[in-house]
Amino acid sequence: MRNLLVAVTSVLAFAVSTGTAAGAPLPCPEIFATNNTAIITDPADPRLRDRLVRFDREVRGIVHANGGVTIRSTLLDGVFWSSDLQQTTFERSRKFDVTLDEETLRHTASTISKQFRQESVLTFRFLPANSPEVDAVQVEVDGITATQVREGLLKDAVAREKLGGGSVTLQNKAILIADVDDLPTVRAFVTDIGGDITKAKVRKGTWEFVSAEETPLWNRQNAA
Repeated sequence: MRNLLVAVTSVLAFAVSTGTAAGAPLPCPEIFATNNTAIITDPADPRLRDRLVRFDREVRGIVHANGGVTIRSTLLDGVFWSSDLQQTTFERSRKFDVTLDEETLRHTASTISKQFRQESVLTFRFLPANSPEVDAVQVEVDGITATQVREGLLKDAVAREKLGGGSVTLQNKAILIADVDDLPTVRAFVTDIGGDITKAKVRKGTWEFVSAEETPLWNRQNAA
């Protein structure tokens, strides 16, 4: 799965929302993953109606095998841009809210990537807004469809490269993840596709695209 997610001062006013303000409880880490390996360009493709029930169950099993619990699993309509292929693709995916620490989160994502033949799997860990580890932002905006995201990416070359894509819930809530320095690009993109950035939820954290080639957890432990 490829990576996804103005005036910075105006957007940062939203960065103290629940979960990232100093002292506030942090949301669970997230894994964004799919079992799709096809390029789907037709939004009416029947594969985009798959609710990924079996995939959900299998990923929950992987999380459990690594000592964690899946608190929530959210079905998503994903839109991704391939620089190599120079085109966008639709795909169904899921966001898993999990109870895993940094190391086991990475190992779990690597296992998912390998098992489902993915180039990489995206993880996001929420952090306090003032944490020195912050390198990414997650922006949630209501009232945006997957089609709007796709059309926006096709028109905006900068957003394509910075975001790489985005995810939308079945309730039309867009979830965009980007480098923290690219927050102005996210703001402009949301506005251009018809979203209301003033009502967006912006939270800080750290992201990682984990491939199947990541060093297995047991190797790290043996090397320690």
